[in-house]
Amino acid sequence: MSATLTRLPAADTLRVATSGSVDDGKSTLIGRLLYDTKAILADQLATVERDTARRGGSGMDLALLTDGLTAEREQGITIDVAYRYFATPRRRFILADTPGHEQYTRNMVTGTSHADLAIILVDARQGILPQTKRHAALVALLRTPHVALAVNKMDLVGFDRAVFERLRDEFLALTASLGFESVTPVPLSALEGDMVVDRGTNLDWYTGPTLLQVLESAATTRHIDGAFRYPVQLVSRSRFGERADSRGYMGRIESGSVRVGDEVRAWPSGVAAKVAQIVTLDGTLETAGAGRSVSLILDRQVDVTRGDLLTHAHDAPVLASEFAARLAWLDNTPLDPRRAYLVKHGTAVVKAKIVAIEDRLDIHTLQPIAGDTTLSANDIGRVRLKTARALPLDPYAAVRSNGSFLLIDEATLATVAAGLVEEVPQRG
Repeated sequence: MSATLTRLPAADTLRVATSGSVDDGKSTLIGRLLYDTKAILADQLATVERDTARRGGSGMDLALLTDGLTAEREQGITIDVAYRYFATPRRRFILADTPGHEQYTRNMVTGTSHADLAIILVDARQGILPQTKRHAALVALLRTPHVALAVNKMDLVGFDRAVFERLRDEFLALTASLGFESVTPVPLSALEGDMVVDRGTNLDWYTGPTLLQVLESAATTRHIDGAFRYPVQLVSRSRFGERADSRGYMGRIESGSVRVGDEVRAWPSGVAAKVAQIVTLDGTLETAGAGRSVSLILDRQVDVTRGDLLTHAHDAPVLASEFAARLAWLDNTPLDPRRAYLVKHGTAVVKAKIVAIEDRLDIHTLQPIAGDTTLSANDIGRVRLKTARALPLDPYAAVRSNGSFLLIDEATLATVAAGLVEEVPQRG
């Protein structure tokens, strides 16, 4: 496996999020993917076999490969977001195993926020549940472009083609208006292994791709090709060598790329300068792309501090203190427009208030209901916010990293919602 990981370029990594209702077999499915792609070490297999026997089972419970928390193993459900890494000769994969229970929807939002593809599981016996619809809505809200509908536990319905086709048609009709680039339904049995990595022998009537083939062929979201967005985390000053007395603006490139000589602007001030050096612990670079942590040194001293955003001068965001956003409400205390909130956008934190609640998503129809006055735990709704100072924003659909934010209760400092910018004022 390590040789494969070394050969493959970092750009060919697919980020995958899995979601499903409780007991849909999500952890078993990920365990099957890891096991059949030979991504499990011998000592891990031995541990799983011992744990399976200790729990009174026989053979190997593949779900134990991913249910890592003690609480999860005791309850038999996934609580936290567990990340797993594996590779095939075609590409690398980062799998986020997100919780299925409605109580932990906030964790599902975390695990899906950077995904290129989402696997939504359905138990062939249970069909499309309210939580399935909620997951589909959240995946669409987070602009995950590709979905694989994994109709699991086909072995428990006798590998019945009619069952799969009914669920396939229902899901495709449900998600037709959500804007996914592709939805690929796959019948499978994570327990038996049919149509996960290998085709197996029980689903001969299905002629489409296996789940692994769907993952290997899906297009990745190329953040490196997007607009350059660089939230400043720290300003440092070097006292030694050729960079004596120069300021380094430290952070991680969230999207796009930058090279020495590029003209950049710092927001919200709008002051411009050119990139003189790109510095890392391993030395200087001529260019750096999304995901890289660097220190940028500019050709002149400018007033830039933590919370500011650097962008290319020709590809600026919109400075706005009032904007529309879609919120996924995560807190048990409902949204209250009278309360004071904080918006954490990139590395900036500013005071904010909710000006209006415009609608709430009906989880059964996936259509907005206008006129609701609040959002409760796990609700999704559109609001208008006003911040104490202008923020450099992009619509989430255009630049994921700069169009997302967290909403924090100013009194308790609890993170109460994940927000996606939907509408900003037109540039004047």
